[in-house]
Parts: sequence; structure tokens; C-alpha cells
Amino acid sequence: MKKRKLGKSGIEVSEIGLGCWQFGGDFGAIDDARALATLSAAAEAGVTFFDTADVYGAGHSETLIGQYCRDSGARPTIATKVGRSAELYPGNYAYEDVRRHLEASAKRLQTDQIDLIQLHCVPTEVLRDGAIFDVMNRLVDEGMCRHWGASLETLEEADICLGQENLTSLQIIFNVFRQDAVWKLFERASAANVGIIVRLPLASGLLTGKFAADTVFEPSDHRNYNRDGAAFSVGETFSGIELATGVELANELKRFVPDGWSLADFSLRWILDHPAVSSVIAGCSRPTQVEANARVTDLPPLSDDVHSALKAFYQQRVRSQIRCPV
Repeated sequence: MKKRKLGKSGIEVSEIGLGCWQFGGDFGAIDDARALATLSAAAEAGVTFFDTADVYGAGHSETLIGQYCRDSGARPTIATKVGRSAELYPGNYAYEDVRRHLEASAKRLQTDQIDLIQLHCVPTEVLRDGAIFDVMNRLVDEGMCRHWGASLETLEEADICLGQENLTSLQIIFNVFRQDAVWKLFERASAANVGIIVRLPLASGLLTGKFAADTVFEPSDHRNYNRDGAAFSVGETFSGIELATGVELANELKRFVPDGWSLADFSLRWILDHPAVSSVIAGCSRPTQVEANARVTDLPPLSDDVHSALKAFYQQRVRSQIRCPV
């Protein structure tokens, strides 16, 4: 597994990380034994970066990671998030309240100091106000966490956060169906030594090429209850693209995929071809998925011609289908 620097932190993280939203149940039920086996498989595959949040399963994802690290002795770099719980969102981000939530996260993760705390899709107006950044800087100064970053919905929010000297990382939605960051963000982020953490790299599974327009998801799966943005930003589900349209577009992409590669391999490799990216946190619900994703680190880069063709495909076929700000 190849590694990259996580922005100005100096921490080296695996190119392929593990997103742990699914361990909270929002991708359908996953029992604890399978979740722990998936974490173990990730470590065996060389994955050294786990990403979670306090609201994933009301803390259950963090608890499982803490249990795994305690029982295995593993010491991955762990990033969690704060800011979307009912007690904080959308406007109660006082220092005392944020710190209380992080103390609870640290307890569940069984650590005295969290590696990376990320603001979790807090409202744009909170970022514009700027007081929340003082809170994050204070938490680092006090040793609550080593570094802080922000997980965001839009590139406008990324632009706001880039004005912060102590910002370590930006977590964004970035994939073949959401390409704007290439020309609107990456150069500035690299110049500021801010790492890019990529979430939803496979567009909630669309870019595996395994879905049909009539695919049915479990009631607890956000791809069922949030497919039209009923619960939170529609951009978090299928990258904001309507399911049937996304399936059609994914099928069109298959003509670009090299022989012997899956569409998922191709989609992840495309992301890793961008040097600004520090880690891709693909969510996996079983060990075999982790192992397949980890192998992408050894695939050769795509050609310039393929990158140009994918940019044109996005601009001509995909971008107009995204139902939210990018």
C-alpha cells in the first residue's frame, strides 16, 4: 500500500483509507462481527487511515473502531467528525459543547488524543462567521486533538476554510461524477499544504457498475431514504444524481475501462491520479471489498487521453444531472 502526506500534519496515510459510515447502519444493517472483520482486513491490506464520525450509528462506528484497536493493538491514523449531532447542529457550536462531544468521541475510540477532528458539514454561515475555527484551534492547543480539518458539502465552503492557517485537511465529495475540484480547488489546496480526503469515491456504489435503475435498498440505507435529499444533502447520496440516470451514466463509462479492470478499479485509480489527494476513504461493508479496493494502489495511472475523455464526459453528460451545489 502506497502512502501520502496528510497536508501540513506530516502524517503519512494510506492512499486507500476506510470510510466507516457504514458501520453506523446507514448502508443497511451490518453486524458487529462483520464490521470488526472488515477493519481487520483493512489493516492486513495496508490501510492505515480510518474515517468516522460521532453521529454514525450514534457513536457505534467509533465504538467499533476503538474496540478493534484495543483488541488488535493496531494504531491506524483515526479521523472523526463533530458538528452534526442534534445538540450542535445547526447553530450551537460553543467551545464547551464541541469539547464535550469530542471527549465522548475520544472515550469511544479509546484514545487520549484524536489524530484528526473534522468539522462535519456545518452550515456555510457558521464557516463564514469564523468563530468555529477559533474553537478548533483551541482544541488543538489544549491537546484534545493533534490536527483539525473540515468535511464539506460544497467547494464554496472549501474556499472559506482555506483561509485558515491551521487547517490540515479538507474532506470533499470527489469522483468521476463530481470533478469540479480538479480545476477549482486542488491547486490552491496544494499551495496551502492542505490535504484532500476523498469521500464517496464510488458515488454511493453507482461507480461499481453493479446497480440497476430498479435496485431496492434496505429501509435503513440512506440510498433508500435519502435518494432525493429528504434527510440531508442529496449530494451525499449517489453524488446528487438520480439513481436511474446514474446507472445509465455508469454503464456509459464502462467503455473507458481497461481490460481486466472493474469499473470500481477504474474510478478509484482516476482519483489517485490526482497528486492533491491524500487518501480515498472508500466505505466497505465486507473484507473482500477492502481487499479489492486496496489493490488499486498498485494499478498504473490512466493515460492523459483517458483523463481528457473523462473530463469531457463529465462536462457534457454528467454535470447538469447533479441536483445540488458542487
